[in-house]
Amino acid sequence: MRGENAALGTAGLAVFLALGEAVPRLGLVDDDYFPPTSRIAGALADEFGDRTFWSALGDTLAGWGLGLAIAVGAGIVVGVLVSVVPHLREATASTIEFLRPIPSVALIPLAVLLYGSELRSVLLLVVYASFWQVLIQVLYGVQDVDPVADETARSYGLGTWARIRHVLWPTALPYVMTGVRLAASVALILAVTAELVIGAPGLGARLAVAEASQAVPDMYALVVVTGVLGLLINMGARTVERRALAWHQSVRGEVAV
Repeated sequence: MRGENAALGTAGLAVFLALGEAVPRLGLVDDDYFPPTSRIAGALADEFGDRTFWSALGDTLAGWGLGLAIAVGAGIVVGVLVSVVPHLREATASTIEFLRPIPSVALIPLAVLLYGSELRSVLLLVVYASFWQVLIQVLYGVQDVDPVADETARSYGLGTWARIRHVLWPTALPYVMTGVRLAASVALILAVTAELVIGAPGLGARLAVAEASQAVPDMYALVVVTGVLGLLINMGARTVERRALAWHQSVRGEVAV
């Protein structure tokens, strides 16, 4: 089944690339604005041979990775505290619902005002956007804890941290991993967006320079790089999720299928 899906996916990609080559060469679109696949591939090869490209890629991954780590750690800690401290969930519910819908891009002027085009501006946007993905999933996960299991743990004399470790955490972990997977993709989007708009070092800033200088094939090549990077991040997050939840029924069922 997996082999068949992989073959279909490869065939679909081949058709897409062939269309990308044929459409501009047939004159259906202006190749000055939509170059053929072969020209994009050539520009991509040139990018791989440029040291500044790898430096920009490293800057983007640094902002993505550091921001994601901060967001995941803060989201888990805050989510657990809000859930286990009496009345704290009710006290913070309105604040969370007010802050969560604010688009991260709306904070770009604030980030520029505070940190200019430094890495800290990227981190501010990445952390803010990714934090909510993790926090909300943690809150949902804690809500799903079986009250009978929690009361049984209390009756056996388990303390707060022991109940968190043996009752709350196993129940919340699938939700946490979902939040981490979502946050990983959101973090990449915000990292590239921040670089593109603010001018912080990274692939986004390089993409903006290519667009401004009318280097259209290079621009498309960089778009391809960000797309592949997002695909790899999602695949990596799913792999970590499957390994961390190898004991869970959902993953065991997926493996069985």
